[in-house]
Amino acid sequence: MSHFLESVERRAFKQAMFAVRDEEAALDIVQDSMLKLAEKYGNHPCDEFPMLFQRILQNTIRDYYRRTKVRSMWTTVLSALTPDNEEDGDPLETLETEDTSNLASTPEKQVLQAQTLTAIEDEIRKLPTRQREAFLMRYWEDMDVAETAAAMGCSEGSVKTHCSRATHALAAALSAKGIKL
Repeated sequence: MSHFLESVERRAFKQAMFAVRDEEAALDIVQDSMLKLAEKYGNHPCDEFPMLFQRILQNTIRDYYRRTKVRSMWTTVLSALTPDNEEDGDPLETLETEDTSNLASTPEKQVLQAQTLTAIEDEIRKLPTRQREAFLMRYWEDMDVAETAAAMGCSEGSVKTHCSRATHALAAALSAKGIKL
C-alpha cells in the first residue's frame, strides 16, 4: 500500500491541481483520497488500487466543488465583501521531475522544453472536466479503458469519446501555438 501511494502521489497532486487550481486544496484532496483508500480498501488486492484510488480521487474533487459552492453561497449571502483569491504563481512550475533522463541538454532546449510543458499544462487545464479526467487517467495514469470507465462511473464508449475529444482539442490548440509533438 505504501509503495503504491508513494508512486501515485505526484501525479495525483497534478491531477488535483488541474481540477481545483489551489495548491492547499489539491494537497488536502490527495491526502484525503489516500486516507480513504488505506482505511476502506487496504485489504483489497494491490492490482485494484489504481482504479479504486482514481475513483476516490475524482469523487473527492467533486466533493471539494460541492463544499466550495455551498461556502460561496453563504459567503455571498452573509457578506457584501467577497475576497479576491488570485493565485500568485503556478505551483506546478516548482515541481521537480522524477525522471531527468529526458531533459534537454542545452539552455535553449531547456527553455523550449519548459515553454512546451507549460503550454501543454495550460491546455490540459482548459479541457472540460470529464475530458480532462479521462485524458489524465488514460495517458498519465496508464489505465486501460475499462479501468478508466469504472473510475469515472461511465461507459467505456464515453471514455473513448472523452479521450478522443481531449486529444483532438489538445492537438489543435498546441498546433495553433506552433508546437509539434
